[in-house]
Amino acid sequence: MLLDGLRGLRPAPFRPRLFDTLRGYNKTLFFKDLMAGVAVGIVALSLCIGLGVASAPGQPNAPLMGLYAGIVGGFCVSFFGGSRVQIGGPAGAFVGLMALLFSKYSAADVLLCVMLAGVFLFLMGLLRVGAFIRYVPQPVTAGFTCGIAVTILLTQVKPFLGLTLAKEPPEFFQKIPALFEALPTISWATFVLGAGLLALQLRWPAKWNRYVPGSIVTVLLGTLVVTALTAAAPAVAAATKESFPWLAGAAASLDFATIGSVFGEIPRELPKFALPAFDWEHLGDLISPAFTIAILCALESLLSAVVADGLIDDRHDSNQELMGQGIANILSPLFGGLAVTGVIARTATNIRSGGATPVAGIVHALFLLLVLLALAPLAKGIPLVSLAVVLIVVGWRMGDWQEFRRLPKRAVGDAAVFVATFALTVCFDLTIAVSVGMVLAAALFVKRVTDATRVDAMSGENIRRAHGAKLDMPDGVLVYHLFGALMFGAADRLDTVLRREMRDTKVVVLHMVDVTALDATALERMENMRGKLLARGRHLILCGPHTQPYALMAREGFLDAVGEANVVGDLDLAATRAKALIGG
Repeated sequence: MLLDGLRGLRPAPFRPRLFDTLRGYNKTLFFKDLMAGVAVGIVALSLCIGLGVASAPGQPNAPLMGLYAGIVGGFCVSFFGGSRVQIGGPAGAFVGLMALLFSKYSAADVLLCVMLAGVFLFLMGLLRVGAFIRYVPQPVTAGFTCGIAVTILLTQVKPFLGLTLAKEPPEFFQKIPALFEALPTISWATFVLGAGLLALQLRWPAKWNRYVPGSIVTVLLGTLVVTALTAAAPAVAAATKESFPWLAGAAASLDFATIGSVFGEIPRELPKFALPAFDWEHLGDLISPAFTIAILCALESLLSAVVADGLIDDRHDSNQELMGQGIANILSPLFGGLAVTGVIARTATNIRSGGATPVAGIVHALFLLLVLLALAPLAKGIPLVSLAVVLIVVGWRMGDWQEFRRLPKRAVGDAAVFVATFALTVCFDLTIAVSVGMVLAAALFVKRVTDATRVDAMSGENIRRAHGAKLDMPDGVLVYHLFGALMFGAADRLDTVLRREMRDTKVVVLHMVDVTALDATALERMENMRGKLLARGRHLILCGPHTQPYALMAREGFLDAVGEANVVGDLDLAATRAKALIGG
């Protein structure tokens, strides 16, 4: 069966959406794309730097890794993807997992992991898996989305409070105690500045955000305040040393962590191509997290593409989008960039700004490159608390917190899947959370299918009452009416046929008109049942099988084994055949 399916599988065609949109392209469209690309580039600038810092803690070039991901990955997503308006770049969904990987492996191994994820993504698109991503259950996606949001918020506690912590553990159960122990080192100046910037960004009017993004205002204002305070601190300390010693002491101790103080100056240079010098010993360990990155990228990018379709009344090519995401995640690490995906916030900004084709996404990537080449040295003055505020807002808006309010109204199984996925994402990692969440969701699905499957036994007067007085079913015939999907979880329901007392029964009829699906396990049970009935001198008639069950039984040879005469269309024909068998 599997081989037959693989033989019929045709690879998806590789046709980036950019090529289709360039037909009839004109100056008007280019101007719209140019303006939209610059607008998205302004929004993406602070996010790329902030996500780079959060995703690669301890890496000296963390800001550059985020920028390179936005430049190289963002370009590839737009150039090779399957959506007209999708914008790609580093995303909050990867922060927790990437930070954990950087704590366990070398930077080269992590970049290799991202490349493996890119290969998985490309193969998923090539094998037409894009349409199946939507079958991931909502409790699983909601659970790990909220879990990722909490992970992002936890990673920003240290820079937001200005805590002194030599090495922040990536694991939840070590991180929480370490943060509590570091609370006495809080920098009140950093906290006050962060609280003010957070209030500003949360209250930034939406109508202004299109022209002046709140994240850019947060970064610029934070940088100006820190620069001014740092410059004025020595003079204030000297002037107030005798009259206000407490103020002089506060001014003298004023210190804000900035990109320059933590990471050094960002060089003005093009991304350099280099193969990561990874460790072959860790290759096997990277398969599982690479697959998790691929699944997260596929889910987030296709969800973003679906939202974009609704905003522009279009339809993306999901398989091409996965192939484009795959190429982006293969090439981004080769230039030192992090994992990338299609992101909803930047895609929506692109649409609101008038972006009409993938050219807008390409312009956004080129804008980031120009900023890197022209203004990179100025980034050293950006305070980390400003970036923390940007990511706190991203994390807060990312989580679907209404899910917790809906829990009492949810079915117990769905609520359990959501809570388990959320808790595992926060406490452990996404690899475990997604795996366990999918297993729990699959078990819940099997249980529900099993609960909806029935096997009702009818004979004599019961048959006539249920199916009409004209039905002339002879004595010695037992009819089993099957309902629902006969899958592996419900296959044992067929055992009731053999467990029933059949002293006077000569013919068993399986009335299958209401069977919607059949799998190999249930078919095997039916084959065993037929063999045992024959051994007892009894006959089996199949009544009304259709569509998928009929095709499976025909392909596996079960219909031939039962006999053409014993496969009938309705109960009237089953009664006629039963009379012939009993009479014979």
